[in-house]
Amino acid sequence: MATSGKTLKIASLFILFVLGITIFVLAVLKIIVEDRDLRWLIASEKNRAIRGAIISSDGYQLAYSNKVYRVEFLAPTVDPAKRELFINLVHIYSDIPKEVIRKTLRSKGYVVLAKNIDTKRAYQLKLLNRVLLGMNVFRPYKINNRYITQGLTIVESGEERVFPYEDLLTPVIGHIHKIEDKEGYIRPKGVEGLEGYYNRFIKEHQDGLIRGRRDIRNNIILNKEALIRKRIDGYNLHLNINVLLQKNLENILDNHRIDLDAKEIIAAVMESDTGKILAIASSRRYNASHITKESEGALNISAIRYTFEPGSVMKPITFALLLEHKLVNLYEMVKGYNGVYKLGKKVITDEHKREWFSAENVIVYSSNIGIAQLAQRLPYDKFYKGLLNFGFGSRTGIDLPNEGRGLVLPIQRFKSELYKANVGYGYSIEVTFAQLLNAYNAFNNEGKEITPRIGAFLSETSGKRKELPPQKIRQVISSKTANTVKEILVKVVEKGTGRIARIEGLQVGGKTGTARIARGGRYRSIYNSSFFGFANDRKHRYTIGVTVIEPKERYFASQTAVPVFREIVLELINEGYLSPRR
Repeated sequence: MATSGKTLKIASLFILFVLGITIFVLAVLKIIVEDRDLRWLIASEKNRAIRGAIISSDGYQLAYSNKVYRVEFLAPTVDPAKRELFINLVHIYSDIPKEVIRKTLRSKGYVVLAKNIDTKRAYQLKLLNRVLLGMNVFRPYKINNRYITQGLTIVESGEERVFPYEDLLTPVIGHIHKIEDKEGYIRPKGVEGLEGYYNRFIKEHQDGLIRGRRDIRNNIILNKEALIRKRIDGYNLHLNINVLLQKNLENILDNHRIDLDAKEIIAAVMESDTGKILAIASSRRYNASHITKESEGALNISAIRYTFEPGSVMKPITFALLLEHKLVNLYEMVKGYNGVYKLGKKVITDEHKREWFSAENVIVYSSNIGIAQLAQRLPYDKFYKGLLNFGFGSRTGIDLPNEGRGLVLPIQRFKSELYKANVGYGYSIEVTFAQLLNAYNAFNNEGKEITPRIGAFLSETSGKRKELPPQKIRQVISSKTANTVKEILVKVVEKGTGRIARIEGLQVGGKTGTARIARGGRYRSIYNSSFFGFANDRKHRYTIGVTVIEPKERYFASQTAVPVFREIVLELINEGYLSPRR
């Protein structure tokens, strides 16, 4: 009996052992064979790249990007006994109202606590999350047979473009559209101005990525198996624009626009030998951070898109072509017909009524009659090709998108005497402000045309500099012709239609232009007026342009554009760009 009982006991133990082994083997087989959701074992974390900043020559960030974050959590996992602690701490670290936090805790699922938390508060909440986990504020929850303690989830939800100086440099700086990707992440894309032209450089280049296994607290384990990809932000764009000069230029234009009751005033200052645009402004601007329906009319950059008949500012261009082809002598006499001249069926008149002008005084006193006669000496093909060579009818290449070309009619039109006369004094041709600025720069730069440039260079976040493509330099007219016209433009300021621009101790020259605007097939009593020229001291040379669009109080350029020009030159003196001789 004793032996039989012992045998039974051994048999029972053996059976239990076999049963245990069998259960263990079956459990292992189940783990091997059963489908598992490995997403909870592997984690990935993106570090999104951001758009580069736009920075002035004096170091001000005119546009930059900030990340915004979304804060989420599973409401039922907050320990009921520690809810008030959770509410108070989250409120302190994020400034989210307590009522909002308390309301989210009533949810039975996953909730979004905030959608647009800035980088600073997002970082603070990440630190707080570690504290809350350490204090066991969050209870573990079961998912796929595993218990996980997750806490707050703080994820990048998008990128916000910031324009801290509101309307400064608008519309030239441009604006952005918000683009949402497949993951719901929102990014800015430049669509106008510098934001649009340089978009391929300043947009983000590569998002950072970390992928690896999770630890018990849901953090990624950074070991050899982890994938790490570097974040590469967009280039920063550095400008030739000086903020103080730009702001003061905008103030000048704003004040004169009100005084003249003008539709718009455009102005720019260009360093003559380098083509650097130091300031370019319009009186029509908008807040780049808050574009409204009222802003839409100001989004277009008039300096490169608004085309107009320029009037008498074209006379020095015509005269330069005559000089270049040796078709005029400065001191020969040109009949003025006492202010009234008939060409075919057209009657041409002058404000300054004289019987005779010297050839150079045709420009100094802005004689339509004189230039109409001189223009006839230009062979039709040389006149046409000369205008094209000056850049009319084509883009200047300034670093702004969608630049207009203006309009030069076909070469056959130049066979007409009347058409030559019209173009000679600035009608029957359409130009842009940028084209005129570029053309006048040749007079102050030994006859050379250089592509205007607002951008100076690019830089990486590390500070490493990247140069922009070189500007094109082209000899438009000979240096002799350029200097001759330059001397005539100085006389325009000393004794002609631009006398208001004269400043003692500086070399100032330029030309006025007033032109009627055609509407509905005929010219109306509305005008554009311009003054393009230069201001130089012994070391520095600047080309300056002003165009006043549809002034109502006064319309002659000598009363509208010239005073604006003079005030700009005085500002250049005040800011140390020019030093008059004493």
